[in-house]
Amino acid sequence: MSTIQERAAAAAGRPTGDDQQDGRVLPQEPVEQLPAPDPMADYEPGDDDPEMVPVHIAWLRVRREIRAIGKGSEYNERGTKYNYRAADTVVQYFGPVTIKHGVNVIPFKTETTYGSKQTKSGSTMRECSVTVTWHIVGPKGDVIVSQTAGEALDTSDKSTTKAQTVALRNLLLNGGLIPTNDRDPDADRIERGVEAPARSAESYRDEIVDPKTSPGRLQQISYELRNLRILNQKVQNETGDWETLDGLGARMYGERTGGGQ
Repeated sequence: MSTIQERAAAAAGRPTGDDQQDGRVLPQEPVEQLPAPDPMADYEPGDDDPEMVPVHIAWLRVRREIRAIGKGSEYNERGTKYNYRAADTVVQYFGPVTIKHGVNVIPFKTETTYGSKQTKSGSTMRECSVTVTWHIVGPKGDVIVSQTAGEALDTSDKSTTKAQTVALRNLLLNGGLIPTNDRDPDADRIERGVEAPARSAESYRDEIVDPKTSPGRLQQISYELRNLRILNQKVQNETGDWETLDGLGARMYGERTGGGQ
């Protein structure tokens, strides 16, 4: 019986078998493709190995064990003070729990953009913004794909690393829906009045130099000035010299807390 190739060649008027003179070799009959071997086929779990569950179940178990991460780190420089959740702290919470449940968090793709910023002292800082695509891999090898962003400044070559660290913290906290256990901002109800006009630099100067202004209020003023982007605006201080609002506030804060220059 002739093969499929021979019948096709005869129908097309081409030579078959020994009659083929041009040395061409016709394609062979298609070979049935076998499925790729399952890498977990011969897997035998050990005593400490995670349960072989889908990744969304494993990630849910990680979240269930983390529960909450408080803002245990403190930033307190130049009159600005606030609490935050440090990246190392977040990783320390997640690391052992992801190992327990067989979850790997792997950066799959990183896209970066760079810029430069000038500091008050005149030095140049490198600014990096990253968008990282993450693979959250479960114990069975299936994947949840997520994407987070991060940005950072650095005077040397660490801005990329810092930005990636911020992106990782954002992934773990946002992807894990990890609360802080802080007071809910909706717990306080404030009636909104007429929108107040933006204050002038001079009005802030007067409040900063007023001896009745508390250190706590000076910290709040620093936050307001940062949002208004007038931290570096110069005003005449209490002695008539020109000084930035940021420098004036920091100096007054130091004097009123016993750490004056």
